[in-house]
Amino acid sequence: MAIPRLKEKYLTEIRKSLMEKYNFKSSMQTPKLEKIILNVGMGDGHTNPKALDSALDTLGLITGQKAVKTKAKKSIAGFKLRENMNIGCMVTLRGDKMFEFLDRLINVALPRVRDFKGLNPKGFDGRGNFNMGIKEQIIFPEIQFDKVHSIHGMNITIVTSSASDSEAFDLIKAFGMPYRK
Repeated sequence: MAIPRLKEKYLTEIRKSLMEKYNFKSSMQTPKLEKIILNVGMGDGHTNPKALDSALDTLGLITGQKAVKTKAKKSIAGFKLRENMNIGCMVTLRGDKMFEFLDRLINVALPRVRDFKGLNPKGFDGRGNFNMGIKEQIIFPEIQFDKVHSIHGMNITIVTSSASDSEAFDLIKAFGMPYRK
């Protein structure tokens, strides 16, 4: 089986450049991607189960992996929400599927966003993880617009092993992530 393109780029180029830039003594110190989490929050998931099933199918098509339903942790009367009600779905990608998804996100999906000027570099959380939101799932080529029941957005979290945001920024930027100036 072939190694994903971005994984090979990390192993041959990115890791060496990060070692030189941050003066790491071992290649094990260099930051790496650990996982990518896709999360769809469906506020009406408990009242409209078809929309939630559609979101599950959509995430399955985009990632090639089965999505799981997320449940409410506590009851909130103002939202007519009870504990353990289905309110969304999520997928966690690791290994080769993670690199293949990141490749499609950077090179295919993000260029299809209307009026795209780049991602906000302030999406880091202080621990080296990057968060971004997408307003429409139809930017992915796997989704056929005719068969979409409802358009929904999703959150994408890229978890890295780095301790600081600057290391994580350099890592993700080296993969080709289009950040704003």
